[in-house]
Amino acid sequence: MADTVTRGSLGEQGAIQLANVTKTAPIYGAITPRWLVRLLDWKPLEAGIFRRNRVVEDQVIEVLCGHDDESPIPSTFANYEEAPREYRLSSINAVVNVQTRIGDLFSNPYDQVREQLRVVVEAVKERQENELFNNPDYGLLNNVPDPQRVSTRKGAPTPDDLDELLTKVWNEPSLFLAHPRAIAAFGRECTRRGVPPPTVTLFGNPFLTWRGIPLIPTDKIRVAGKVPKSKVLLIRVGERKQGVIGLFQPGLTGEQSPGLSVRFMGISDQGLASYLISLYCSASVLTDDAIAVLDDVEVGQYHEYK
Repeated sequence: MADTVTRGSLGEQGAIQLANVTKTAPIYGAITPRWLVRLLDWKPLEAGIFRRNRVVEDQVIEVLCGHDDESPIPSTFANYEEAPREYRLSSINAVVNVQTRIGDLFSNPYDQVREQLRVVVEAVKERQENELFNNPDYGLLNNVPDPQRVSTRKGAPTPDDLDELLTKVWNEPSLFLAHPRAIAAFGRECTRRGVPPPTVTLFGNPFLTWRGIPLIPTDKIRVAGKVPKSKVLLIRVGERKQGVIGLFQPGLTGEQSPGLSVRFMGISDQGLASYLISLYCSASVLTDDAIAVLDDVEVGQYHEYK
């Protein structure tokens, strides 16, 4: 046993008992920028249902050019789908319980209820962006028509591959979306060819671009497989452009942000205060050429530069 050191002054361990320790609020490491939610146009719904009415595209609409005589002008009309697709808002829910004694006694300097709600709301918003990509009904990756799918030529995503993708969404493309590893793999291929992609600043952050279109990183597009592969998505955004739009329900009770509400549910016999967090959202691809995907994107190829 070590000898007890005789001190001539107050020790650090004792002094710290009187100190006010500076603390952080709870840090939730799973928070991401959620760029897709920021970059989509969001359309409010009246009753949680959105009907996408398309014109039947294989019908020829007759028009006449250079009518300089009295010949009949052809009659025509635009036909509509008789069974248009309807989107119903999907809900993401969570119930947060906080022991009232905890909230009463331990809420300085941070309000325990507020911090519990903040962290769970962040988790709900992360799930929202994941659903926008991967939901089996409305997720973007599951709503790419077969003619809008292309595959890489040699595995790694090259400038040629992204050019091919741009031929599928050539009409006012807005942004590429890809896992950070896929973007890094594309950057390596550009470096190898001596065509480093320029950057653009959005929301105060730099993004690589190709042909002027930003490559937006997201971890909601997965990397999987023994040979790690992913996808690159290209979309056109906005209702005016007949692109991809987000859908939400406005005017919710306890609304905190578009489509998100927090409501107090009461206090149980055990003294648990409960809060219901609800988020309602969906997404719609208005026309087939508003979206395309590059499949079989290998993200693990590296090169030696000499």
